[in-house]
This record gives sequence, structure tokens and C-alpha cells, in this order.
Amino acid sequence: MSDHSHHNTTHRWVLCPHCDMTTQLPSLVLGTRATCMRCETTLATAWHEPLRRPMAYAFSALVMLIMANLFPFISISVMGLTNQISLLKIPQAMVDDQYQFLATIFLLFVQIIPAVCLVSILLLTMKYRIPNGLAIPLAKGLFYLKNWGMAEIFLAGVLVSFVKLMAYGKIGLEIGFWPWCLFCLCQLRAFQCLERHNIWQRISPAPALASSPQAGITGLAQNLRSCPCCSAIVPAEDVYCPRCHQRGYARKPRSLQWTLSLLITSILLYVPANIMPIMVTDALGSQSGSNIIAGVIFLWNEGSWPIAMIIFIASILVPSMKILAIGWLSWNAGGYGSRDNHRMQIIYEVVEFVGRWSMVDVFVIAVLSALVRMGTLMNVYPASGALLFCLVVILTMFSAQSFDPRLLWDREIIKNNEGESIE
Repeated sequence: MSDHSHHNTTHRWVLCPHCDMTTQLPSLVLGTRATCMRCETTLATAWHEPLRRPMAYAFSALVMLIMANLFPFISISVMGLTNQISLLKIPQAMVDDQYQFLATIFLLFVQIIPAVCLVSILLLTMKYRIPNGLAIPLAKGLFYLKNWGMAEIFLAGVLVSFVKLMAYGKIGLEIGFWPWCLFCLCQLRAFQCLERHNIWQRISPAPALASSPQAGITGLAQNLRSCPCCSAIVPAEDVYCPRCHQRGYARKPRSLQWTLSLLITSILLYVPANIMPIMVTDALGSQSGSNIIAGVIFLWNEGSWPIAMIIFIASILVPSMKILAIGWLSWNAGGYGSRDNHRMQIIYEVVEFVGRWSMVDVFVIAVLSALVRMGTLMNVYPASGALLFCLVVILTMFSAQSFDPRLLWDREIIKNNEGESIE
């Protein structure tokens, strides 16, 4: 193969981020996707108008986000008293209650990070290319931060809070609520249509390799690694990617140590987070605190068992199962237990997907504490348990990100080198 032909096809070679298998991407028909032959992870998707489509959705989402913040969001009426809030009043109420950390988390995850990601999509997909000095950090931030945006989880928290509030008074959906719903839909669609491979190839061509990789063999076996940022294939000994200048290694350094350290810390916080009150209700001067389990029991006794099940699954079952799953993955990647890589791969993907949704109860508290401010009649305040639970969710998300799923599949290589059969 000539050097020119090899350079033209370099961008079609990828290393699977989950199992490290080398694959040459075929020419995809619109609407189809390429998956890893080993672990079935999606490697690339062929979208119609791969730049215009995410740009259009991102622009629409930004417009809806601005409108949602300009108008009142929701209101409540209790015994003739009415309180109306906007989105910006929610963090303000938490600051007033001396919970600045929760207010910061709300602003970051619900407002700032989604907005930054959408602006980045607009700049990276518009017709006129921006300089690489700006495009590279924008793309880096976009593909890292997009998993930390929680606008749709906040919307789920708002809907759950409605069920709790219906027992006290009449809930009103104001003008700002509907643009927020559209914002969530457009944002999710923009991320879905965004193809990492195309964005980075537009910023800068994939770096040329001395020779073509071999399909069906891991990158580690060929002394190659994939850049964790732009997915370019580079020699394993090169610490910095020549395209995006991101530091990286063939495997995440001390992956299992970091994963288990963060996991153990989250476990230590998880027990008091479930025991301590996450919310305090002040009704006619009488204060009562409730933890997560008490909230589930209250909703169940009130007949709202579907919402009770949602809270139970998102706030109790999911964090517990996620902690157990990350521990099991680390145990397996450490060389213990049976080698069922496909099952472990499914568990890893589920952990990655569901981790953020445990924040729904924190957002429920944020809505209630801002909306239920009725003077001497009734008020709702966040409690220390909400802060601890928020930390548990964040730590488990960091723990899952620290885990290197390729370690699961490396066990096959070790067994093969020892001359043992591969299942």
C-alpha cells in the first residue's frame, strides 16, 4: 500500500474503547452503524447530514433553554397562598438555606454543563471551521462533559415532585415548563446525532501510522493504543496524542486502585446518606425530617406506588446495585472469578448508563425546597442527608469512569499466553 493511500485510510482504523479490538470501519450506508466484532460496542454511526443535524438540534435546545429561564417554571397554591418559581430561584433557595454545594451542583449539572456542551456543538459543526487552538479544547470538553449533563434527570425529578405536592395543594405548569421539556428532547437528540469520529476528523486528520494495523487483533498486541480523547490510534509508547495532545496510556494507570478507592469512599457515605434526613418539612411550626426510605413509604401509603417504585429504584436499588456491580467488575478484572466477558461487558454498560439517574431524588428536594415556601403555613428545606447522597452519586460516577473495561478482556490474552484454551 502506498504512503498516500495508507494516510487516506488511517482514519478508518479504530481500537474498540471497551475491548481494544482493532477494526477497520467499512463504508456505512446512511442509518447503519459499525459495531465491534468482539464485544459489540458501537464504533461509528452513519447519520444523514452528520454536521447540520446536531447543529440544528443544539441551536433549538439553546433557544428553549433561554426561554425556560426567562419565564416562570412551576407554581403551587395551598389554602389561598400561591408561590411561583423560576429555574434560577431553585439554586437561590438552596443558597439561602446554607446549602451552597447543592446549589452549585444544580447549576453545573442542570444548566451550565448542558449549555456549554450545546455551544461547543454549534461551534464545532458550523460551516466555517474555527482554529484548532479553540476547536481542540472545545471538543475535549464536549465529549467529557456531555455525560455529566442532567437536564432530563432534573425533569424527571420535577415530575416526581408533582406527585408529592399534589397532597398539599394545586400545582401549576407555567410558561417556562414547556420550553424546558423541548430543551431536554432537543439536547438528547443533539448528543445522539453527534459522531465523535466525524468531529475529530474535521478538526484534524488522524495521525499516520508507520504501517497498517491488523484487524481482529488487539491494539496492545500490536504495541498500539487508542487516544482516550479523540480515539486516534497512536504507538503505545507515545504518551501524548499528536492530534489532540491528550496524555494517555495503553491502559488507564492504576485503574483498579482508583476505582476501588472511590467505591469504598462512596460506601462509607452511602449508609449515613440513607439514614440521615434528606429533607425537613416545617408545617405550622412543627418540623419533621424524612430520609429516602421514609419518602418511599409515604408515597406508597398515599397510593402513588408507581412514583414510590421510581424513587426506590433510582435512589436505593440503583446505587446499591451499582456499588455491587463496580465491585464485581473490579474483582473480575483483577483476575478472579469466572471469565464471562460478554456478561461483564453488559454489566459495565448498564453501570455507565444508570449511574446519573440516582440524582433524581436530589433534584426532587431542590424543587420542593424552592417551591414550598408558604411563610408560617408550610416550608420545605434540604437536610444533610441530601448532601451526602449527592456525594455518593458523584463518587460512584467517578469510580465507574476510573474503571478500564479493557482489563476484562485482557484476561483472554493472559490465558492465551499461558497456553490455556479460551472459552
